[in-house]
Amino acid sequence: MNAVSDLRIRDANHAPARPDGAFVLYWMSANRRARWNFALQRAVEWARELTRPLLVLEHLPCGDRWDSDRLHRFALDGMAANAADLQSAPARYYPFVERRPGEGMGLVAALAERACTVVADDFPASESLRRLRGAAEASPVLIEAVDSNGLLPLRAADKAFATAHAFRRFLQRELPRHLHEFPLANPLARVRLPALRGLPRDITRRWRPAGARLLSGSASALAGLPIGHSVSPCDTGGGARAASAALRRFLKTHLAHYAENRNHPDRDATSNLSPYLHHGHISVHEIVGRIMAAEDWAAGRLAAKTDGSRAGWWGMSASAEAFLDQLVTWREVGYNMAWHRDDCDRYRSLPGWARATLARHARDRREPVYSRDALEAAETHDPLWNAAQRQLACEGRVHNYLRMLWGKKILEWSPSPEEALDRMTELNNTYALDGRDPNSLSGIFWVLGRYDRPWGPERRIFGTVRYMTSANTARKIRVRRYLERYGP
Repeated sequence: MNAVSDLRIRDANHAPARPDGAFVLYWMSANRRARWNFALQRAVEWARELTRPLLVLEHLPCGDRWDSDRLHRFALDGMAANAADLQSAPARYYPFVERRPGEGMGLVAALAERACTVVADDFPASESLRRLRGAAEASPVLIEAVDSNGLLPLRAADKAFATAHAFRRFLQRELPRHLHEFPLANPLARVRLPALRGLPRDITRRWRPAGARLLSGSASALAGLPIGHSVSPCDTGGGARAASAALRRFLKTHLAHYAENRNHPDRDATSNLSPYLHHGHISVHEIVGRIMAAEDWAAGRLAAKTDGSRAGWWGMSASAEAFLDQLVTWREVGYNMAWHRDDCDRYRSLPGWARATLARHARDRREPVYSRDALEAAETHDPLWNAAQRQLACEGRVHNYLRMLWGKKILEWSPSPEEALDRMTELNNTYALDGRDPNSLSGIFWVLGRYDRPWGPERRIFGTVRYMTSANTARKIRVRRYLERYGP
């Protein structure tokens, strides 16, 4: 039965499966898609083995401090796409959107009472792991947590890596044995399962499924939810179909010249896939698989050297290798940290050298110092920084290169490095479509020295943490059109 690698499956509660249950439950909470999904594939395996119907529960909670119209609309787009994708599939889809904080509490446990077994998403974020632990403790049947986060299974590494170079070296040694372990593109294709005629009325009365109006994410639907309404939705739509369209555009338009264009905001040559990856609307395996096909690539082209070099290991074009380094090395090193350290979002998790040098310069004069409100409103003396903040507030993203400058200036303009961390976290999680993700957390902590090394000369405020200026940035990269677009 076990076509999904054992390394990706974690027994969350050590309870038995119940073969005579009414259905197999897949609790979709992080991998919010019907394709290229190890967790859904594992649930299908259980349903076929036990000859039972498959129920897919997608639960959208509320109550997080950063919940907003923007983030909920993006998530609801994804749920509407899943409802359409699963309408004719041999599975029943149950979308549940909380209308008050905590409303969904007990839903998974109530369904587990009737289930053969439960398959859940394993996602390395504290709130997701807390909800999983709570469900596991209450479930009378087996809950399996399945890792569909990246090319490298989270449990393949036994430690958190301090630098991207060290992690890249480990990837080059370890990844070849996992490159044949891709999830099925459509785990429900040509699958015959018993139909689940309906759900128990006592459950649907208490936890009413979301209807088409709510899943539309309309202004009136969002207005009725207990979330923040000050951050409006942006033009980028969510969902698996939108994610696949964004991937096709990137492969067709930008991949061939990614290496030379990616750092230039005027070219806007980045993939813009990060929000879809964070919300689980697209799989890293699908992206890598499409690039492999575009490059006519085979595993035999992997380099024998495992020295951590950024280029040459994949045996692909320079642009494909540059993109894969971002997608695999830099994204998954953040997931590695989040998996192994439950304090990865705390200042104390910074490397010792970074905390020491920032502490030595904690009393340095900071001029200017901007308030959090001034930063949020993009009211600084720096036109390039203001443009980056406006892009974040308006579009839910910042160009990858300028995101580094954005953070470095917040460090320079804040009363302390600890306050700078709070400000970066608040602004990022409030406005960014990929906020609250281990990857975006890596970007924030990189500003303060994570995954980096000391840089000389020692400077005011920064010490030996890497320093950046807007003037140098504007000389190195093309920003004229960017400034025009996001200017005042």
